[in-house]
Amino acid sequence: MEVIGVTVSANVLSSDQRAAGMCRPAPPTAVAIDLGSSSIGVWAAHRGTISAPCGDAFLSAGSLIRRGRIIDADRCEILLSQVISRFSEPVPAGGVVAACRPVLAGDHDRAVVRRVVEAVLAPSHLVFIDTVRAAAIGSGAAAGSLLIADVGAQLTEVALLDHGRVVAARRADIGTRDLAYGATVDLVSDVVAYHLEALRAGTARTRLAPALTRGLLLVGDGATHPGLSPALAAALRLPVHRAASPRTAALNGAGLAAMSLLRHPARIRHPAALKDTARRSTADTT
Repeated sequence: MEVIGVTVSANVLSSDQRAAGMCRPAPPTAVAIDLGSSSIGVWAAHRGTISAPCGDAFLSAGSLIRRGRIIDADRCEILLSQVISRFSEPVPAGGVVAACRPVLAGDHDRAVVRRVVEAVLAPSHLVFIDTVRAAAIGSGAAAGSLLIADVGAQLTEVALLDHGRVVAARRADIGTRDLAYGATVDLVSDVVAYHLEALRAGTARTRLAPALTRGLLLVGDGATHPGLSPALAAALRLPVHRAASPRTAALNGAGLAAMSLLRHPARIRHPAALKDTARRSTADTT
């Protein structure tokens, strides 16, 4: 979690503009961003959610994000700016931004996301939240022990959470877009099963048992595929529950985290700032 200072970009209201009387000073707002391999989504408090496709991740000429990693930061900045500009009410600079990141994302990946967010939104505070954690919060399922699988367009993440904290996680470069290029539903379910077995092998049975009893929460684009949920249930021999809003669960959860930090700014100074957000995910809403 990081506290950053940045320069205001052209698509948000700058302090110079406010000082010149172009508008009244706007209070800081909470913003959530989910940069996926097939689309990007932005949620802003009291403004709603806007999303846009970010190109075909299989075509190098049209790809901005591939396998959960930004590969064209300049064009990603442009697209994110265009999405922000579509809000009916401008998003002021200096707010709190919660950005989703895939589990096990490296420092370089995080630095690129930070560059894009800084350039477009100029936040006073930027926090990163694992996508699986955000999705659990957004689904209202973060309390207790939870197994979650986020099957996206080009990336699959499997994790064990304990009250919203990631205990163990795995990821694989496969997703629903691969179904159009030769992959099968059974292959995707086998990949999830393989990584779940790896989590089982490396996690204490006493910690994993409550989550196994509860079943698997399926989020992401894969949760909308009619064949994946039953295939996973058969492969895992576990109940599989699809999130009510699987494509926006992570964005909604990141929005709740951003709102919580905006309401309680002292949390930003502490590494456990988002810990209580998961526990209060069903009560701390906008």
